[in-house]
Amino acid sequence: MERRTRVRFAPSPTGPLHMGGVRTALYNYLYAKQKGGDFIIRIEDTDSHRFVPGAEKYIIEALSWCGIIPDEGVDENGKVVETPSERHPHAPYRQSQRKGIYRKFAEKLVGEGYAYYAFDTADELSALRSECEAKGQTFTYDSTTRETLKNSLTLPSNEVERLIAETTDWTIRFKMPKNVVVKMDDLIRGHIEVNTDTLDDKVLWKRADELPTYHLANIVDDHLMEITEVIRGEEWLPSLPLHYMLYKAFGWEDTMPRFAHLSLLLKPDGKGKLSKRDGDKLGFPVFPLQWVNSEGEVYRGYREDGYFPEAFVNLLAFLGWNPGDDREIFSMEELIDAFSLDRIVKAGARFNAEKARWYNREYLRMKSDDELTNLFIPILEEKGLKVVNCKHCAKGAGAEVNHAGADFSKHVYTREYVENVVSLVKERASFVKDFWDIASYLFISPEEFGSFGVKAGAAIEKKDSGRAPDPRAKVYDDSLTAPFLAKDSEKFWTPENRDMVKEVSTMVASLDPASGKDEIEARIEEFIKGKEWPMGKVMNTMRLSLTGSSSGLGIADIVSRIGSNELSKRVEFAAKRLG
Repeated sequence: MERRTRVRFAPSPTGPLHMGGVRTALYNYLYAKQKGGDFIIRIEDTDSHRFVPGAEKYIIEALSWCGIIPDEGVDENGKVVETPSERHPHAPYRQSQRKGIYRKFAEKLVGEGYAYYAFDTADELSALRSECEAKGQTFTYDSTTRETLKNSLTLPSNEVERLIAETTDWTIRFKMPKNVVVKMDDLIRGHIEVNTDTLDDKVLWKRADELPTYHLANIVDDHLMEITEVIRGEEWLPSLPLHYMLYKAFGWEDTMPRFAHLSLLLKPDGKGKLSKRDGDKLGFPVFPLQWVNSEGEVYRGYREDGYFPEAFVNLLAFLGWNPGDDREIFSMEELIDAFSLDRIVKAGARFNAEKARWYNREYLRMKSDDELTNLFIPILEEKGLKVVNCKHCAKGAGAEVNHAGADFSKHVYTREYVENVVSLVKERASFVKDFWDIASYLFISPEEFGSFGVKAGAAIEKKDSGRAPDPRAKVYDDSLTAPFLAKDSEKFWTPENRDMVKEVSTMVASLDPASGKDEIEARIEEFIKGKEWPMGKVMNTMRLSLTGSSSGLGIADIVSRIGSNELSKRVEFAAKRLG
């Protein structure tokens, strides 16, 4: 009989969810949805020593932000389900609340000869390790050493019963058989064989806290929750032989899930696993959401850095998987349709921060101006600017907006004006926050002029330059490095250029305030050519007075929005400020 597909994502609340963990959850989710099955969340919190407050909530919120919504285990309020119901029949889904289940399974293995009680104390085991290290050896609790240690295989039965009753530091260990070849199949890595003589006797259950280890808990829970496929990280591959042996020992081989072990996420240089330290060092987040630890240290998150969840999910999907064609942009529904385990690569997937920004840029361009405006308005409001719904509303706010919908003295702007700016700059941006970096001068008058300049199309990073980068440069092309130029004010603000700009601004002030961009551009060019002035110098100097830099949007784009009055004010202010 064919079983309904059921997969689970079982994180441990030991800290923030790494993007590699989100990828594992995503692949499980895509597989379940494609098969018409169930995606289950289970919190594996049996490691009480590493539990971190707030981590569980963080995990669930991160998955929700990504649109990875569980069918079972978490309710509509984002809480781990504790009471069984029709939708959540296997509750509780937090392993610490299931601890009464596991001991009987561990003792069943003991009773049938697949496990044993071990009474060696932590100090005794530590001494054995030190003794072996002194001889240049490694101590392993396995089929060879267990015959000489303090356990139910070597002690009289009455002593075993006494120790179980009177002590609390004993454990139950799996009794790994000698010289048996464990034959396994992995959906990604194919057939694998391991000899049990290379494996140790893992602890399955601990009397000290009455909690199981990962090995016992995940096997028992996967069986009880009818999991059909276990899709998890490569780091669990060494545990696969033990898990195979446990399924066999319990007699659950017929319902044992199929296993798939995902490749690691690698550093950008491909040398080693991607860690939070790499993000700190190289300047990109490795967590989906911002995390603040108990010491107050803040770790960046993709959400807080301005990434769209769709872009983040698309990025993760391609870190180790490909659809078999040249498509790169997928909605969640399209990923579900295209996903398959047989197209997951075995080798590690190298993370590329530039590609992450590319994905966000592509998704930004696909969004409507209306949606982007909704996202940009809070940024403007944080900077003390006021956005109103219409020109009439502006009057109610004590403002007199110009033909485009802007009052620069009161810092009041209509929504239509903001949306017009968004439409103008969205093709240059990677993030919504870039709109301000690109076009802040369409909302506030510049007060500083040309601290230094960078070529349009250059990156913000300039290694060992000794000066801070121009924030406007980042929106063009992050893959290039810009040569820093002479100060814009020194290069362009000469008495000759200043006088030419004043004449141009006087001419523009005579135009109809509602003149469109094309008309303004044509009249400015005609005027400058008629005077036989150098076009580049005049335009760069004029842009400097309007924006504070010689780089930026076109003069006509700026003037058509700020209007002739604001134009004249800015030219006068620049003349006073720069001399």
